[in-house]
Amino acid sequence: MTRIATRPYNQREAERLKQNGMHPVLARLYAARGAISDSDLNTDLASLLAPSGLHQLDLAACFLADAIAQKKKLVIVADYDCDGATACAVGIRGLRMMGGHVDYIVPNRFEYGYGLTPEIVALTVKEKSPDVIITVDNGIASVDGVAAAKAMGIPVVVTDHHLPGDQLPDAAVIVNPNQPDCGFSSKNLAGVGVIFYVLLALRAEMRRRGIFDQHSQPKLDNLLDLVALGTVADVVKLDGNNRILVAQGLKRMRLGRMCPGLAALFRVSGREPRTANPFDLGFALGPRLNAAGRLADMSLGIECLTTDDESLAWEIAQELNGINADRKDIEREMQDVALLHLDTFEPSASHTITVYDENWHQGVIGIVASRLKDKFYRPTITFAPGDDGLIKGSGRSIPGFHLRDALDLVSKQAPGLIQKFGGHAMAAGLTMRHEDLSAFQQAFEAVGQQWLSQLQLERIIETDGHLEDAYFTTDFIQLLATQVWGQGFPPPVFCDEFKLVSQRILKERHLKLVLEKQGVRYDAIWFGHTDALPERVNVAFRLDANEYNGVTKVQLLVEHIDL
Repeated sequence: MTRIATRPYNQREAERLKQNGMHPVLARLYAARGAISDSDLNTDLASLLAPSGLHQLDLAACFLADAIAQKKKLVIVADYDCDGATACAVGIRGLRMMGGHVDYIVPNRFEYGYGLTPEIVALTVKEKSPDVIITVDNGIASVDGVAAAKAMGIPVVVTDHHLPGDQLPDAAVIVNPNQPDCGFSSKNLAGVGVIFYVLLALRAEMRRRGIFDQHSQPKLDNLLDLVALGTVADVVKLDGNNRILVAQGLKRMRLGRMCPGLAALFRVSGREPRTANPFDLGFALGPRLNAAGRLADMSLGIECLTTDDESLAWEIAQELNGINADRKDIEREMQDVALLHLDTFEPSASHTITVYDENWHQGVIGIVASRLKDKFYRPTITFAPGDDGLIKGSGRSIPGFHLRDALDLVSKQAPGLIQKFGGHAMAAGLTMRHEDLSAFQQAFEAVGQQWLSQLQLERIIETDGHLEDAYFTTDFIQLLATQVWGQGFPPPVFCDEFKLVSQRILKERHLKLVLEKQGVRYDAIWFGHTDALPERVNVAFRLDANEYNGVTKVQLLVEHIDL
Protein backbone atom coordinates (compact mmCIF):
# COMPACT_ATOMS: atom_id res chain seq x y z
CA MET A 1 0.00 0.00 0.00
CA THR A 2 1.37 3.40 -1.00
CA ARG A 3 -0.10 6.82 -0.39
CA ILE A 4 0.90 10.39 -1.18
CA ALA A 5 1.36 12.84 1.71
CA THR A 6 2.37 16.49 1.82
CA ARG A 7 5.42 17.40 3.89
CA PRO A 8 4.47 20.04 6.51
CA TYR A 9 6.47 23.23 6.91
CA ASN A 10 6.54 26.29 9.13
CA GLN A 11 5.05 29.12 7.05
CA ARG A 12 6.61 31.81 9.24
CA GLU A 13 10.10 30.35 8.76
CA ALA A 14 9.54 30.02 5.00
CA GLU A 15 8.45 33.65 4.86
CA ARG A 16 11.54 34.72 6.82
CA LEU A 17 13.82 32.86 4.39
CA LYS A 18 11.98 34.49 1.48
CA GLN A 19 12.38 37.95 3.05
CA ASN A 20 16.11 37.23 3.32
CA GLY A 21 16.29 36.81 -0.44
CA MET A 22 15.68 33.10 -0.96
CA HIS A 23 13.56 31.97 -3.93
CA PRO A 24 9.97 31.52 -2.64
CA VAL A 25 9.75 27.82 -3.54
CA LEU A 26 13.24 27.11 -2.17
CA ALA A 27 12.24 28.88 1.05
CA ARG A 28 9.29 26.49 1.40
CA LEU A 29 11.45 23.44 0.56
CA TYR A 30 14.16 24.36 3.06
CA ALA A 31 11.66 25.14 5.82
CA ALA A 32 9.98 21.75 5.24
CA ARG A 33 13.38 20.06 5.76
CA GLY A 34 14.09 21.96 8.96
CA ALA A 35 16.92 23.95 7.40
CA ILE A 36 16.20 27.40 8.75
CA SER A 37 19.30 28.65 10.58
CA ASP A 38 22.36 30.23 8.99
CA SER A 39 24.39 27.12 9.86
CA ASP A 40 21.83 24.97 7.99
CA LEU A 41 21.94 27.17 4.91
CA ASN A 42 25.57 28.19 4.60
CA THR A 43 27.68 25.85 2.50
CA ASP A 44 30.91 27.88 2.72
CA LEU A 45 33.95 25.91 3.82
CA ALA A 46 34.45 28.33 6.72
CA SER A 47 31.14 27.05 8.19
CA LEU A 48 32.45 23.47 8.49
CA LEU A 49 32.31 22.12 12.05
CA ALA A 50 35.63 22.52 13.85
CA PRO A 51 37.69 19.30 14.01
CA SER A 52 38.29 19.78 17.74
CA GLY A 53 34.97 18.14 18.64
CA LEU A 54 36.08 14.69 17.44
CA HIS A 55 37.20 12.46 20.30
CA GLN A 56 40.93 11.52 20.18
CA LEU A 57 41.47 13.59 17.02
CA ASP A 58 44.37 15.55 18.52
CA LEU A 59 45.90 12.28 19.71
CA ALA A 60 45.63 10.88 16.15
CA ALA A 61 47.26 14.03 14.75
CA CYS A 62 50.20 13.82 17.15
CA PHE A 63 50.59 10.07 16.57
CA LEU A 64 50.66 10.45 12.78
CA ALA A 65 52.91 13.53 12.88
CA ASP A 66 55.40 11.53 14.97
CA ALA A 67 55.19 8.58 12.58
CA ILE A 68 55.83 10.82 9.55
CA ALA A 69 58.75 12.53 11.34
CA GLN A 70 60.23 9.09 12.11
CA LYS A 71 59.75 8.07 8.45
CA LYS A 72 57.59 5.11 9.44
CA LYS A 73 55.72 3.21 6.76
CA LEU A 74 51.98 3.83 6.99
CA VAL A 75 49.64 1.28 5.42
CA ILE A 76 45.96 2.05 4.96
CA VAL A 77 43.52 -0.88 5.20
CA ALA A 78 40.43 0.16 3.23
CA ASP A 79 36.90 -1.08 2.78
CA TYR A 80 35.80 -2.33 -0.65
CA ASP A 81 32.92 0.06 -1.32
CA CYS A 82 32.88 3.60 -2.75
CA ASP A 83 33.19 5.25 0.67
CA GLY A 84 36.13 2.98 1.48
CA ALA A 85 37.80 3.63 -1.88
CA THR A 86 37.43 7.41 -1.66
CA ALA A 87 38.54 7.36 2.00
CA CYS A 88 41.62 5.38 1.00
CA ALA A 89 42.40 7.77 -1.86
CA VAL A 90 41.94 10.81 0.43
CA GLY A 91 44.22 9.17 3.01
CA ILE A 92 46.92 8.34 0.45
CA ARG A 93 46.84 11.73 -1.24
CA GLY A 94 46.61 13.69 2.02
CA LEU A 95 49.32 11.80 3.92
CA ARG A 96 51.66 12.06 0.94
CA MET A 97 51.06 15.83 0.87
CA MET A 98 52.30 15.86 4.49
CA GLY A 99 55.44 13.89 3.62
CA GLY A 100 54.14 10.50 4.72
CA HIS A 101 55.44 7.21 3.32
CA VAL A 102 52.10 5.54 2.67
CA ASP A 103 50.76 2.44 0.91
CA TYR A 104 47.42 0.64 1.07
CA ILE A 105 45.72 -2.73 0.94
CA VAL A 106 42.05 -3.49 0.40
CA PRO A 107 40.59 -6.89 1.32
CA ASN A 108 39.08 -8.94 -1.47
CA ARG A 109 35.54 -9.31 -0.15
CA PHE A 110 35.26 -12.91 -1.36
CA GLU A 111 38.49 -14.14 0.25
CA TYR A 112 38.69 -12.10 3.44
CA GLY A 113 35.37 -10.42 4.07
CA TYR A 114 35.01 -7.05 5.73
CA GLY A 115 37.32 -5.16 8.05
CA LEU A 116 40.72 -5.56 9.71
CA THR A 117 40.66 -9.28 10.46
CA PRO A 118 43.69 -11.20 11.79
CA GLU A 119 44.02 -12.68 8.27
CA ILE A 120 44.21 -9.20 6.73
CA VAL A 121 46.79 -8.17 9.32
CA ALA A 122 48.91 -11.20 8.35
CA LEU A 123 48.51 -10.39 4.63
CA THR A 124 49.37 -6.72 5.22
CA VAL A 125 52.51 -7.63 7.13
CA LYS A 126 53.54 -10.13 4.45
CA GLU A 127 52.92 -7.84 1.46
CA LYS A 128 53.42 -4.31 2.80
CA SER A 129 55.65 -4.51 5.94
CA PRO A 130 53.83 -1.71 7.80
CA ASP A 131 55.11 0.19 10.81
CA VAL A 132 51.63 1.61 11.39
CA ILE A 133 48.22 0.40 10.13
CA ILE A 134 45.48 2.97 9.51
CA THR A 135 41.94 1.75 8.89
CA VAL A 136 39.50 3.83 6.83
CA ASP A 137 35.74 3.17 6.80
CA ASN A 138 36.28 0.09 8.97
CA GLY A 139 37.99 -1.03 12.16
CA ILE A 140 35.56 -0.10 14.92
CA ALA A 141 34.48 -3.76 15.17
CA SER A 142 37.95 -5.22 14.48
CA VAL A 143 38.75 -6.31 18.03
CA ASP A 144 40.61 -9.47 16.98
CA GLY A 145 42.42 -7.81 14.06
CA VAL A 146 43.73 -4.93 16.16
CA ALA A 147 44.84 -7.42 18.83
CA ALA A 148 46.68 -9.47 16.17
CA ALA A 149 48.48 -6.35 14.90
CA LYS A 150 49.37 -5.29 18.43
CA ALA A 151 50.81 -8.73 19.16
CA MET A 152 53.17 -8.15 16.21
CA GLY A 153 54.17 -4.75 17.55
CA ILE A 154 52.18 -2.80 14.93
CA PRO A 155 50.02 0.02 16.30
CA VAL A 156 46.64 0.64 14.64
CA VAL A 157 44.91 3.97 14.06
CA VAL A 158 41.20 3.30 13.54
CA THR A 159 39.23 5.85 11.50
CA ASP A 160 35.63 4.74 11.00
CA HIS A 161 32.04 5.92 11.19
CA HIS A 162 30.15 2.67 11.77
CA LEU A 163 28.42 1.94 15.06
CA PRO A 164 30.66 0.27 17.66
CA GLY A 165 29.83 -3.04 19.29
CA ASP A 166 29.96 -3.76 23.01
CA GLN A 167 33.77 -3.85 22.95
CA LEU A 168 36.10 -1.35 21.31
CA PRO A 169 39.34 -2.54 19.71
CA ASP A 170 42.53 -1.87 21.70
CA ALA A 171 43.89 0.54 19.06
CA ALA A 172 46.52 3.22 19.53
CA VAL A 173 43.87 5.78 18.55
CA ILE A 174 40.22 5.61 17.47
CA VAL A 175 38.56 8.45 15.58
CA ASN A 176 34.86 7.76 15.06
CA PRO A 177 32.04 10.26 15.69
CA ASN A 178 29.86 7.35 16.83
CA GLN A 179 32.17 5.99 19.52
CA PRO A 180 31.32 6.55 23.20
CA ASP A 181 32.41 9.93 24.65
CA CYS A 182 32.60 11.62 21.23
CA GLY A 183 30.83 14.96 21.39
CA PHE A 184 31.14 15.79 17.68
CA SER A 185 27.74 17.16 16.71
CA SER A 186 27.61 15.56 13.25
CA LYS A 187 27.33 11.82 13.80
CA ASN A 188 26.69 11.38 10.08
CA LEU A 189 30.20 11.72 8.66
CA ALA A 190 31.01 9.03 6.10
CA GLY A 191 34.31 7.16 6.38
CA VAL A 192 35.82 9.56 3.86
CA GLY A 193 34.68 12.51 5.99
CA VAL A 194 36.37 11.06 9.08
CA ILE A 195 39.78 10.63 7.38
CA PHE A 196 39.43 14.15 5.92
CA TYR A 197 39.01 15.51 9.44
CA VAL A 198 42.03 13.50 10.61
CA LEU A 199 44.08 15.17 7.86
CA LEU A 200 42.83 18.63 8.89
CA ALA A 201 44.00 17.95 12.46
CA LEU A 202 47.32 16.47 11.26
CA ARG A 203 48.00 19.56 9.15
CA ALA A 204 47.24 21.82 12.15
CA GLU A 205 49.62 19.76 14.31
CA MET A 206 52.38 20.05 11.69
CA ARG A 207 51.81 23.82 11.61
CA ARG A 208 52.23 23.89 15.37
CA ARG A 209 55.52 22.02 14.95
CA GLY A 210 56.72 24.58 12.43
CA ILE A 211 56.81 22.13 9.52
CA PHE A 212 54.26 24.19 7.58
CA ASP A 213 52.90 27.71 7.77
CA GLN A 214 49.67 29.13 6.31
CA HIS A 215 51.36 29.60 2.92
CA SER A 216 53.37 26.38 2.63
CA GLN A 217 50.79 23.97 4.07
CA PRO A 218 49.12 21.44 1.73
CA LYS A 219 45.78 22.49 0.24
CA LEU A 220 43.46 19.83 1.62
CA ASP A 221 40.46 21.38 -0.12
CA ASN A 222 41.89 19.73 -3.25
CA LEU A 223 40.54 16.47 -1.78
CA LEU A 224 36.92 17.62 -1.48
CA ASP A 225 35.91 16.13 -4.84
CA LEU A 226 36.66 12.69 -3.39
CA VAL A 227 35.05 13.54 -0.03
CA ALA A 228 31.84 14.57 -1.81
CA LEU A 229 31.69 11.38 -3.89
CA GLY A 230 32.21 9.06 -0.91
CA THR A 231 29.71 10.96 1.25
CA VAL A 232 26.92 10.82 -1.35
CA ALA A 233 27.65 7.24 -2.43
CA ASP A 234 27.52 5.93 1.15
CA VAL A 235 24.00 7.36 1.56
CA VAL A 236 24.78 8.93 4.93
CA LYS A 237 22.43 11.65 6.14
CA LEU A 238 23.21 14.98 4.48
CA ASP A 239 23.09 17.11 7.61
CA GLY A 240 24.38 20.68 7.45
CA ASN A 241 28.01 19.61 7.82
CA ASN A 242 27.85 16.90 5.17
CA ARG A 243 26.05 19.31 2.81
CA ILE A 244 29.02 21.67 3.12
CA LEU A 245 31.45 18.86 2.21
CA VAL A 246 29.30 17.81 -0.76
CA ALA A 247 28.59 21.37 -1.95
CA GLN A 248 32.30 22.23 -1.88
CA GLY A 249 33.22 19.03 -3.74
CA LEU A 250 30.58 19.65 -6.40
CA LYS A 251 31.83 23.23 -6.79
CA ARG A 252 35.30 21.90 -7.60
CA MET A 253 33.90 19.38 -10.08
CA ARG A 254 31.88 22.06 -11.88
CA LEU A 255 35.05 24.13 -12.24
CA GLY A 256 36.93 21.11 -13.65
CA ARG A 257 39.20 21.02 -10.58
CA MET A 258 39.06 17.31 -9.76
CA CYS A 259 41.41 14.36 -9.85
CA PRO A 260 41.86 12.67 -13.26
CA GLY A 261 40.01 9.56 -12.07
CA LEU A 262 36.82 11.47 -11.30
CA ALA A 263 37.03 13.37 -14.59
CA ALA A 264 37.37 10.01 -16.39
CA LEU A 265 34.39 8.55 -14.51
CA PHE A 266 32.25 11.53 -15.52
CA ARG A 267 33.31 11.04 -19.12
CA VAL A 268 32.78 7.29 -19.25
CA SER A 269 29.31 7.59 -17.70
CA GLY A 270 28.26 10.33 -20.13
CA ARG A 271 27.77 12.93 -17.39
CA GLU A 272 28.71 16.60 -17.63
CA PRO A 273 31.01 17.82 -14.80
CA ARG A 274 30.01 21.46 -15.43
CA THR A 275 26.54 20.63 -14.08
CA ALA A 276 27.63 17.98 -11.55
CA ASN A 277 25.00 17.17 -8.92
CA PRO A 278 24.52 14.60 -6.14
CA PHE A 279 22.50 12.38 -8.51
CA ASP A 280 25.57 12.03 -10.77
CA LEU A 281 27.69 10.96 -7.80
CA GLY A 282 25.16 8.52 -6.35
CA PHE A 283 23.88 6.92 -9.55
CA ALA A 284 26.67 7.25 -12.14
CA LEU A 285 30.13 7.55 -10.57
CA GLY A 286 29.50 5.67 -7.31
CA PRO A 287 28.12 2.47 -8.92
CA ARG A 288 31.06 2.28 -11.35
CA LEU A 289 33.50 2.36 -8.45
CA ASN A 290 31.40 0.01 -6.33
CA ALA A 291 31.28 -2.50 -9.19
CA ALA A 292 35.01 -3.15 -8.78
CA GLY A 293 34.52 -4.14 -5.14
CA ARG A 294 31.44 -6.20 -5.97
CA LEU A 295 32.77 -8.27 -8.87
CA ALA A 296 36.55 -7.81 -9.01
CA ASP A 297 39.02 -6.00 -6.75
CA MET A 298 38.55 -2.50 -5.34
CA SER A 299 42.28 -1.85 -5.83
CA LEU A 300 41.28 -1.00 -9.38
CA GLY A 301 38.93 1.72 -8.15
CA ILE A 302 41.54 3.10 -5.74
CA GLU A 303 44.15 3.22 -8.52
CA CYS A 304 41.66 5.22 -10.60
CA LEU A 305 41.29 7.77 -7.78
CA THR A 306 44.96 8.05 -6.86
CA THR A 307 46.66 8.27 -10.26
CA ASP A 308 47.57 11.67 -11.70
CA ASP A 309 48.07 10.15 -15.16
CA GLU A 310 45.03 11.11 -17.25
CA SER A 311 45.47 8.36 -19.84
CA LEU A 312 45.77 5.68 -17.11
CA ALA A 313 42.72 7.12 -15.33
CA TRP A 314 40.72 6.90 -18.58
CA GLU A 315 41.89 3.33 -19.18
CA ILE A 316 40.82 2.26 -15.68
CA ALA A 317 37.50 4.16 -15.92
CA GLN A 318 36.66 2.22 -19.08
CA GLU A 319 37.46 -1.04 -17.31
CA LEU A 320 35.27 -0.02 -14.36
CA ASN A 321 32.48 0.84 -16.80
CA GLY A 322 32.69 -2.67 -18.29
CA ILE A 323 32.60 -4.29 -14.84
CA ASN A 324 29.55 -2.17 -13.97
CA ALA A 325 27.78 -3.35 -17.13
CA ASP A 326 28.45 -6.95 -16.04
CA ARG A 327 27.13 -6.10 -12.57
CA LYS A 328 23.88 -4.80 -14.10
CA ASP A 329 23.40 -8.04 -16.07
CA ILE A 330 24.00 -10.20 -12.99
CA GLU A 331 21.72 -7.99 -10.91
CA ARG A 332 18.84 -8.23 -13.42
CA GLU A 333 19.13 -12.01 -13.49
CA MET A 334 19.27 -12.27 -9.68
CA GLN A 335 16.30 -9.95 -9.33
CA ASP A 336 14.22 -12.14 -11.66
CA VAL A 337 15.16 -15.20 -9.59
CA ALA A 338 14.34 -13.34 -6.35
CA LEU A 339 10.86 -12.49 -7.63
CA LEU A 340 10.35 -16.17 -8.50
CA HIS A 341 11.30 -17.07 -4.91
CA LEU A 342 8.77 -14.49 -3.71
CA ASP A 343 6.05 -15.53 -6.14
CA THR A 344 3.75 -16.54 -3.30
CA PHE A 345 4.96 -13.78 -0.95
CA GLU A 346 2.02 -12.06 0.73
CA PRO A 347 3.09 -8.64 2.10
CA SER A 348 0.14 -8.44 4.49
CA ALA A 349 1.31 -11.66 6.18
CA SER A 350 4.99 -10.70 6.60
CA HIS A 351 6.90 -7.85 8.19
CA THR A 352 10.29 -8.88 6.72
CA ILE A 353 11.79 -10.61 3.67
CA THR A 354 14.61 -13.15 3.73
CA VAL A 355 15.70 -14.84 0.48
CA TYR A 356 18.54 -17.24 -0.39
CA ASP A 357 19.65 -18.71 -3.71
CA GLU A 358 22.60 -21.05 -4.12
CA ASN A 359 23.57 -19.47 -7.47
CA TRP A 360 23.66 -15.87 -6.32
CA HIS A 361 26.76 -13.68 -6.43
CA GLN A 362 27.94 -12.38 -3.05
CA GLY A 363 28.95 -9.02 -4.51
CA VAL A 364 25.50 -8.15 -5.81
CA ILE A 365 23.12 -9.36 -3.07
CA GLY A 366 23.08 -5.93 -1.42
CA ILE A 367 21.71 -4.28 -4.55
CA VAL A 368 19.09 -7.01 -4.96
CA ALA A 369 18.08 -6.53 -1.31
CA SER A 370 17.68 -2.82 -1.99
CA ARG A 371 15.49 -3.45 -5.07
CA LEU A 372 13.25 -5.91 -3.18
CA LYS A 373 12.99 -3.52 -0.24
CA ASP A 374 11.87 -0.80 -2.65
CA LYS A 375 9.33 -3.08 -4.32
CA PHE A 376 7.74 -4.61 -1.21
CA TYR A 377 8.64 -1.98 1.40
CA ARG A 378 9.86 -4.49 3.95
CA PRO A 379 13.25 -4.88 5.68
CA THR A 380 14.98 -7.33 3.33
CA ILE A 381 18.00 -9.61 3.62
CA THR A 382 19.32 -11.56 0.64
CA PHE A 383 21.80 -14.42 1.05
CA ALA A 384 24.39 -16.01 -1.22
CA PRO A 385 26.69 -18.99 -0.64
CA GLY A 386 29.94 -18.36 1.22
CA ASP A 387 32.67 -20.84 2.18
CA ASP A 388 32.63 -23.91 4.43
CA GLY A 389 28.84 -24.25 4.61
CA LEU A 390 28.37 -20.59 5.52
CA ILE A 391 26.12 -18.11 3.74
CA LYS A 392 26.60 -14.35 3.47
CA GLY A 393 23.70 -11.96 3.85
CA SER A 394 23.24 -8.32 2.93
CA GLY A 395 20.27 -6.35 4.21
CA ARG A 396 18.47 -3.09 3.51
CA SER A 397 15.84 -1.53 5.72
CA ILE A 398 12.98 0.97 5.89
CA PRO A 399 12.54 3.91 8.28
CA GLY A 400 11.69 2.80 11.81
CA PHE A 401 13.57 -0.50 11.66
CA HIS A 402 17.23 -0.24 12.73
CA LEU A 403 18.76 -3.18 10.90
CA ARG A 404 21.98 -3.54 12.86
CA ASP A 405 20.07 -3.36 16.16
CA ALA A 406 17.61 -5.97 14.84
CA LEU A 407 20.49 -8.36 14.06
CA ASP A 408 21.96 -7.63 17.49
CA LEU A 409 18.64 -8.58 19.12
CA VAL A 410 18.43 -11.81 17.10
CA SER A 411 21.99 -12.72 18.12
CA LYS A 412 21.16 -12.12 21.80
CA GLN A 413 17.86 -13.99 21.71
CA ALA A 414 19.36 -16.92 19.77
CA PRO A 415 23.09 -17.06 20.61
CA GLY A 416 25.20 -18.78 17.96
CA LEU A 417 22.63 -18.29 15.20
CA ILE A 418 24.60 -15.46 13.56
CA GLN A 419 28.35 -15.99 13.19
CA LYS A 420 29.10 -12.28 12.74
CA PHE A 421 27.29 -9.12 11.70
CA GLY A 422 27.75 -5.37 11.38
CA GLY A 423 26.33 -2.27 9.77
CA HIS A 424 23.97 0.56 10.64
CA ALA A 425 20.29 1.52 10.61
CA MET A 426 19.52 1.13 6.92
CA ALA A 427 22.09 -1.44 5.76
CA ALA A 428 23.87 -4.37 7.37
CA GLY A 429 25.69 -7.60 6.60
CA LEU A 430 25.93 -10.95 8.33
CA THR A 431 27.37 -14.46 8.07
CA MET A 432 25.69 -17.65 9.27
CA ARG A 433 25.44 -21.39 8.67
CA HIS A 434 23.20 -22.48 5.81
CA GLU A 435 21.33 -24.93 8.02
CA ASP A 436 20.35 -22.06 10.38
CA LEU A 437 18.61 -20.03 7.68
CA SER A 438 15.10 -21.17 8.55
CA ALA A 439 15.61 -20.43 12.25
CA PHE A 440 17.02 -17.01 11.37
CA GLN A 441 14.04 -16.23 9.12
CA GLN A 442 11.68 -16.93 12.00
CA ALA A 443 13.72 -14.94 14.52
CA PHE A 444 14.12 -11.97 12.15
CA GLU A 445 10.41 -11.97 11.31
CA ALA A 446 9.61 -12.04 15.06
CA VAL A 447 11.66 -8.85 15.56
CA GLY A 448 9.87 -7.32 12.56
CA GLN A 449 6.46 -8.09 14.07
CA GLN A 450 7.60 -6.73 17.42
CA TRP A 451 9.06 -3.47 16.07
CA LEU A 452 6.95 -2.56 13.03
CA SER A 453 3.30 -1.51 13.06
CA GLN A 454 1.09 -1.89 10.00
CA LEU A 455 1.24 1.88 9.61
CA GLN A 456 5.04 1.77 9.34
CA LEU A 457 4.74 -0.87 6.60
CA GLU A 458 2.73 1.55 4.49
CA ARG A 459 4.93 3.38 2.02
CA ILE A 460 4.37 7.12 2.15
CA ILE A 461 5.53 9.24 -0.78
CA GLU A 462 6.29 12.54 0.92
CA THR A 463 5.80 15.48 -1.42
CA ASP A 464 6.21 19.22 -1.25
CA GLY A 465 2.66 19.71 -2.44
CA HIS A 466 1.48 21.89 -5.29
CA LEU A 467 3.99 23.69 -7.56
CA GLU A 468 2.88 26.98 -9.05
CA ASP A 469 2.55 26.93 -12.86
CA ALA A 470 5.18 29.65 -13.25
CA TYR A 471 7.92 27.29 -12.03
CA PHE A 472 7.47 24.48 -14.56
CA THR A 473 10.55 25.87 -16.31
CA THR A 474 14.07 24.76 -17.16
CA ASP A 475 15.40 27.79 -15.24
CA PHE A 476 13.71 26.59 -12.05
CA ILE A 477 14.97 23.04 -12.67
CA GLN A 478 18.48 24.48 -12.98
CA LEU A 479 18.04 26.30 -9.66
CA LEU A 480 16.99 23.06 -7.95
CA ALA A 481 19.99 21.28 -9.50
CA THR A 482 22.41 23.71 -7.82
CA GLN A 483 21.20 22.68 -4.34
CA VAL A 484 22.55 19.71 -2.39
CA TRP A 485 19.80 17.11 -1.99
CA GLY A 486 20.21 13.56 -0.73
CA GLN A 487 19.69 11.19 2.19
CA GLY A 488 17.95 13.04 5.05
CA PHE A 489 17.54 16.12 2.83
CA PRO A 490 15.36 14.66 0.09
CA PRO A 491 15.10 16.14 -3.41
CA PRO A 492 11.82 17.96 -4.07
CA VAL A 493 8.80 15.91 -5.13
CA PHE A 494 5.67 17.85 -6.06
CA CYS A 495 2.08 16.69 -6.33
CA ASP A 496 -0.85 17.80 -8.44
CA GLU A 497 -3.88 16.60 -10.37
CA PHE A 498 -3.55 16.31 -14.16
CA LYS A 499 -5.70 15.33 -17.08
CA LEU A 500 -4.27 12.30 -18.89
CA VAL A 501 -3.97 13.15 -22.59
CA SER A 502 -2.18 10.01 -23.78
CA GLN A 503 -0.31 6.96 -22.52
CA ARG A 504 1.83 4.34 -24.21
CA ILE A 505 4.17 1.59 -23.04
CA LEU A 506 7.86 2.21 -23.67
CA LYS A 507 10.34 -0.69 -24.05
CA GLU A 508 7.70 -3.02 -22.52
CA ARG A 509 8.55 -1.69 -19.05
CA HIS A 510 7.70 2.00 -18.68
CA LEU A 511 4.72 4.32 -19.17
CA LYS A 512 5.24 7.34 -21.42
CA LEU A 513 2.56 9.92 -20.68
CA VAL A 514 1.32 13.30 -21.80
CA LEU A 515 -0.32 15.15 -18.90
CA GLU A 516 -2.25 18.41 -19.02
CA LYS A 517 -2.77 21.09 -16.39
CA GLN A 518 -4.37 24.51 -16.96
CA GLY A 519 -4.23 23.90 -20.70
CA VAL A 520 -0.47 23.26 -20.70
CA ARG A 521 0.83 19.81 -21.67
CA TYR A 522 3.84 18.07 -20.18
CA ASP A 523 5.69 14.91 -21.18
CA ALA A 524 6.02 12.47 -18.29
CA ILE A 525 7.45 9.02 -17.67
CA TRP A 526 6.70 6.45 -14.97
CA PHE A 527 9.54 3.96 -14.86
CA GLY A 528 8.77 0.32 -14.13
CA HIS A 529 5.00 0.66 -14.54
CA THR A 530 2.74 -0.45 -17.39
CA ASP A 531 -0.81 -0.39 -15.94
CA ALA A 532 -3.35 1.73 -17.82
CA LEU A 533 -4.37 4.97 -16.07
CA PRO A 534 -7.73 6.75 -15.75
CA GLU A 535 -8.53 10.09 -17.35
CA ARG A 536 -7.72 12.20 -14.25
CA VAL A 537 -4.72 11.34 -12.09
CA ASN A 538 -3.15 12.60 -8.87
CA VAL A 539 0.59 12.55 -9.59
CA ALA A 540 3.65 12.79 -7.33
CA PHE A 541 6.52 13.86 -9.57
CA ARG A 542 10.02 15.29 -9.83
CA LEU A 543 10.95 17.92 -12.40
CA ASP A 544 13.46 16.97 -15.07
CA ALA A 545 14.98 18.79 -18.04
CA ASN A 546 14.90 16.47 -21.04
CA GLU A 547 17.12 17.37 -23.98
CA TYR A 548 16.19 16.01 -27.41
CA ASN A 549 17.50 17.19 -30.81
CA GLY A 550 19.07 20.23 -29.18
CA VAL A 551 15.81 21.34 -27.53
CA THR A 552 15.44 21.19 -23.73
CA LYS A 553 11.91 20.70 -22.37
CA VAL A 554 10.40 20.17 -18.95
CA GLN A 555 9.61 16.52 -18.25
CA LEU A 556 7.89 15.04 -15.22
CA LEU A 557 9.46 11.96 -13.61
CA VAL A 558 6.56 10.20 -11.92
CA GLU A 559 7.18 8.89 -8.40
CA HIS A 560 3.65 7.62 -7.80
CA ILE A 561 0.12 7.94 -9.13
CA ASP A 562 -2.94 7.40 -6.95
CA LEU A 563 -5.14 5.00 -8.91
